Amino acid sequence: MISNRMNFKRSTTSMAIALMVLSLISVTSIQQDAFAQNQGMSITATADKGSDTIMIVGQTISEITDVTIIVTSPSGNNVVAIDQISPDSGNFDTEFKVGPTWSEDGFYTITASQSVVQNSLYTLNVEVEVINGMIVDNTSVTESNLESDVFTTVPKDTRDRGLEINAEAEMGSDMIEITGTTDRLSTDITLTVVAPNGNIVSIDQVSPGLNGEFTSMLTTGGPLWTQDGIYTVTAKQFDDFAYTDSTEVDIKDGLVVPEFGTIAAMILAVAIISIIAVSSKSRLSIMPRY
Repeated sequence: MISNRMNFKRSTTSMAIALMVLSLISVTSIQQDAFAQNQGMSITATADKGSDTIMIVGQTISEITDVTIIVTSPSGNNVVAIDQISPDSGNFDTEFKVGPTWSEDGFYTITASQSVVQNSLYTLNVEVEVINGMIVDNTSVTESNLESDVFTTVPKDTRDRGLEINAEAEMGSDMIEITGTTDRLSTDITLTVVAPNGNIVSIDQVSPGLNGEFTSMLTTGGPLWTQDGIYTVTAKQFDDFAYTDSTEVDIKDGLVVPEFGTIAAMILAVAIISIIAVSSKSRLSIMPRY
């Protein structure tokens, strides 16, 4: 009887300890889940190509203060629009009309902030490109550190980025055609040609078309093109690796010497075919006749 009572007490004690452990685990999980949900915000800007209206929607965990949205010009020198919104159940939205103050062409920065302190969790930026008072492309850009109740950072800019150039020239020509593309239409592209010895021999500036394409013609020869060797042509639009690209051209006696360009490849192909034909004919001529 005494043994049964002792076993019952031990069983009861074990159950109590197990319940305490489960309670602690549950409380800890609830606290962690609550912490995961108690900070952060998101902002999305959408606009249609050719439109003058930009829609802003967002979410925030904090409803203590209003959300201030500021639109800054591409140069960063002018504030062209500002609005203040009170979150409704964590949601907020507004719209901006492109107007006379939007006189610069380029990417306008839209900043949403909810704190006087520059807290990265409550200060987010997105960009929209405007040229001649109109939206350039169908746009939908998002920045967020709030996703599925867990802190995750979404890349600031979801647009395709980059600049590319190519050089085209005929063998023996003194003209080089530079062509390229970029996805930034608001800023000119600087083309710089550097000689084999490191000296700059040519500088040009071109504006991309509405399709992002640009072209420039370079003339070789003259007192600056005296060195034989590889000349480097560099296109630069911003201080950004994605918007800097280079190509090389071989120059001798002031004229282009393509490295297996189209014409050189054709000449090589004709030469190979001729050699094969001559070799085949020679073999046929020495074969014995029966």
